Amino acid sequence: MSIEVNGIIRNAEIYIPSNINNALHPIVFAFHGHGGSMKSAALRFHIEKFWPEAIVVYPQGLNTPTNLVDPEGKFPGWQSSVDDQNGRDIEFFDKLFQYLNSNYSVDKTRIYSIGFSNGAVFTYVLWAARGNVLAAVAPIAGILPSKEDRNKLEPKPVFLVAGRKDPLVKFSWQMEMANIVLNINKCGVGRIINNNVNEYDSIIDAPVKTYINNSGHEIPEESLSYIIEFFKEHMLHDKK
Repeated sequence: MSIEVNGIIRNAEIYIPSNINNALHPIVFAFHGHGGSMKSAALRFHIEKFWPEAIVVYPQGLNTPTNLVDPEGKFPGWQSSVDDQNGRDIEFFDKLFQYLNSNYSVDKTRIYSIGFSNGAVFTYVLWAARGNVLAAVAPIAGILPSKEDRNKLEPKPVFLVAGRKDPLVKFSWQMEMANIVLNINKCGVGRIINNNVNEYDSIIDAPVKTYINNSGHEIPEESLSYIIEFFKEHMLHDKK
């Protein structure tokens, strides 16, 4: 679909369940990395295969400068802080959500965001800016650079994915971010679920799970099913 945001036509690929009128449906927003596209995100995440009852949105980013890989902004991506790019991508998210909520049977207590790399950064940005909308988030191979935005994060269930051999977003950076998230969510000592997955209980009902392996800067295929199961377990409380 295409939608106008501040005079600019923005695009997204959207999966609509076949039984869309039979029940309230969750929405999963899935954000590609810098230089990616909505089509590549749909192919890589393929969330509808794991959760066919969900509405799945693969938005398309606009050309955006990033410090790490594209300072001139020649390739598409997402704002990296709440105030970056005049908030254009947050407004894009708002417009997509409003459209879906107006036209389909949407469960507003089950809205989720997953993102890879720069898309993970934007997932953190959405958590900071729209935490009242999102039930849970899943950043993959990304951090929230802005310390000011980190202070805006309110407790929320989070599934973090990181690779120890990530050559772009250093593993130490990602672990620093993980510790910030664990502190925000008031989590205790983790439990080992298997070789890659750890679980951290929260005294304020905002648990954290991590999927950490020896991969580089990528989306581990195995992590996706864990993320969707995590999303299914958590909904937004006290949402009017």
